[in-house]
Amino acid sequence: MKAGIIGCGSIAKLRHAPEYKANKQISEIVFYDRNPERSERLASMFNGSVARSINDLIEDPTIKVISDCSSNENHHIFSTKALLSGKHVLCEKPISLTVKDAQEILEAEKKSGKVLMVDHNQRFTRAHQKAREIIRGGELGKVLTFRTTFGHKGPEHWGVNKSNSTWFFKKERSGFGVAGDLGIHKLDLIHYLLEDEITKISAFQGALNKVDEQGKPIEVCDNVVASMQTKNGCLGSASFSWSYYGEEDNSTVLYCEAGILKIYHHPEYQLEVIKSTGEKINYQLETIQTNDNQTNTGVIDAFIRCVTTGEKPIASGRDALGSLKVVLGMLQAAETGRVITVNPS
Repeated sequence: MKAGIIGCGSIAKLRHAPEYKANKQISEIVFYDRNPERSERLASMFNGSVARSINDLIEDPTIKVISDCSSNENHHIFSTKALLSGKHVLCEKPISLTVKDAQEILEAEKKSGKVLMVDHNQRFTRAHQKAREIIRGGELGKVLTFRTTFGHKGPEHWGVNKSNSTWFFKKERSGFGVAGDLGIHKLDLIHYLLEDEITKISAFQGALNKVDEQGKPIEVCDNVVASMQTKNGCLGSASFSWSYYGEEDNSTVLYCEAGILKIYHHPEYQLEVIKSTGEKINYQLETIQTNDNQTNTGVIDAFIRCVTTGEKPIASGRDALGSLKVVLGMLQAAETGRVITVNPS
């Protein structure tokens, strides 16, 4: 089948396109970007073709699946239109900038009967899936507390526009700054690992270091720290940053009744189990995807498998809506100085 990609920035170039290219079910990739040079560049790199307009791509009957890699403010427009045009859609996160817009996409999914998956790719890593398996198995008891972080040196080093004019720094386009770029990954991950929901959250945020092309502080946050409680009473903390300049940090630690799970905390072992008895079990499972070390996420393979077999997505639109609600609650908490109650369901 043919795949279409909307938006030809770094996430398309480094993740979606190479993974479609490697999938045996995909015969060709059709690229669209409002900057024709970008779509032509990727079409050349991946032996694909170019759609001259968004409508040409979405209405092409030979294209069966579409990745929406557009900037955040466009997801509800393009993903909704693609679903209603009979395409299966893999939408980048966050699913949208508002609950209303996310619900529009979910309504289009329901009406079309097509697959909607959202690229919350941390659910797919082997370390996170193994950690969930261990928690489910009960050998460490229930999770009592957690801490998680995700940070790197910023999207102006990662994105296709390697300058301070990047859309990630613009409120009308990115919406949430680092909270929507990195934070939503980890908030979604907590939901996945614990099979629980964050229901209360407090936070602080700020534009501490990044400046725009005029040298002024950016319009969105470059750092957020938060405290939270889940529906089942688990307590946790989180920090998200675009100013981790020494190295990336993508780690999570879960403190359980009978031990500790450390994920992406050790340079050699992606998962460490430290039992209350003193026993230690270390797992070498894979290397985490970083900006400097791109590996196959498994997301495209999982998406195509859902399309061809009817398997339910690991990261559904409803999952993504729940995570979006927590991000919105986190930023509201930071803006108001209050503890915000969230209902992700």
